[in-house]
Amino acid sequence: MASKSEVLGSRTTRLTDLTTGFAQLPRWSILLLAAVVVRALTFGNPVVHVDEEFYFVTAQQMLHGAVPFVDVWDRKPVGLFLIYLLPAAFGVPAGIWVYQAMALACVVGTAMLIARLAEKAGWERGALIAALLYLFMINFADGQGGQAPVFYNLLMAWAFLLVVPKPEDQSGDRRRIHRGTLAMLIVGVAMQVKYSVVFEAMFLGIWLMWREMRLGTSIAHILRRGCLWAAAVWLPTLIVWAVFILMGHGEAWFYANFGSIVDRLSDPPLVLLRAFLKIALILGLLLIVSGLSRHVPVKDPSEHPVRALFFGWLIAAVIGLLVFGSWFNHYALPVLVPASLCCAGYLGGTEFGRKWVAPVMLLAAGLGGEYTAWSAKWHRGNAEQLEALADGIGKGSGCMYVYSGNAILYSYTDRCTVTPWIFPSHLSRERENGALGVDQLEEINRIFANPPEIVVMRPAYYGERAESHQLAVKRMDELGYRLRGRWPLGDLYISVYELPEARKSTPPRLASSKPA
Repeated sequence: MASKSEVLGSRTTRLTDLTTGFAQLPRWSILLLAAVVVRALTFGNPVVHVDEEFYFVTAQQMLHGAVPFVDVWDRKPVGLFLIYLLPAAFGVPAGIWVYQAMALACVVGTAMLIARLAEKAGWERGALIAALLYLFMINFADGQGGQAPVFYNLLMAWAFLLVVPKPEDQSGDRRRIHRGTLAMLIVGVAMQVKYSVVFEAMFLGIWLMWREMRLGTSIAHILRRGCLWAAAVWLPTLIVWAVFILMGHGEAWFYANFGSIVDRLSDPPLVLLRAFLKIALILGLLLIVSGLSRHVPVKDPSEHPVRALFFGWLIAAVIGLLVFGSWFNHYALPVLVPASLCCAGYLGGTEFGRKWVAPVMLLAAGLGGEYTAWSAKWHRGNAEQLEALADGIGKGSGCMYVYSGNAILYSYTDRCTVTPWIFPSHLSRERENGALGVDQLEEINRIFANPPEIVVMRPAYYGERAESHQLAVKRMDELGYRLRGRWPLGDLYISVYELPEARKSTPPRLASSKPA
């Protein structure tokens, strides 16, 4: 009979063999496995987040001929909706799986680039840790689905990889200059996914010009190259604007993409404070560990400018987060790339970081992120609940107005829309008042002038404009809407109202290009 020490030794040997075997796997397979494990909870769920529901519905509307910012209104750049065109073509529920598979591929690709960037900075021992940290942390920031940064973070990591400084860099090296141009063009494409990239774009452009100075480039050449890089970063946006001008919707595009951002009101101070504290909680430890990485010594002097680039990127991302305000959880997603990257130095370059801090951070991020995703699913609902709600509404020729609730119901019921403002909170949220290119109350009155067959309404929410809610309820009472039923969706009950004798709605009018 084996002794206790022999059994223990055997188990230790097997664990060591397992760990060694796992470490010998290709990096991409480790990251893919980790990403699948932490994201599997959300696969196939159409109500992961209200934002991506809307992106999916907008893409479907575009496939049927709708023009963004005109027939379907939002202030996100058109590139985000183009990403969702492929999933939307599959319809529901298959398209939900497709966009989530695309998001999975993007987060794994981003994690791989984070590891590669870490190696460039001399943080090889922390490269895999940083990549895994990114995969685990994004669930804290509502990145378990298809939020915009889930897609464009891949582009940003790629752009920074292209411009990593090398010891052999020369001022006149055309390949290096072209890599800078390509990087700025990629950042420009990312800007057409979400404009919050602009602060990172500004930093990268300034850094490229500063790098030219360090290489001894003349002022004239620095200015010439700076103009080239500025043109590259704005080229995608200018092309999109030109297309909308040619379509006759240049003014509508400009107001939706820029004017409405300026016009949008701020949330109440207490709401902002709570949101900021949540963001600080998500990012706080990462930023502290990133700061500790600055004290990790370099093995070669050529690593200094590389690390300076990455720390500058992190600072620019944080500044962008602070300036844009609102501070929804997913606003932390762009910061997670350079923050996870910069953690690699301390977590891999110090004994205490490797043995104690890294395991604790990965374990906390993995379990905490998974709990956050589970909690979001419990609060927001799942596929079965949404399908039951959609069955309760039913498919039909009559149009539907989702006053508040879930935009994805348009996809699951195949019902027509009655307004370009189909993102539910646009016409009902206080801070959107005066920032839509249309008066909220006038648009609600217009909707009920030719009443939709179905109206969907969730319970009143914090930040809802009381006048909008009261007007919608008043018009439904006047028109004789009756309650068809209430269905659970997450921790809410969604009310569905129907018109006793549905009247055919007129086609939705075009969104105005400036405030009425």
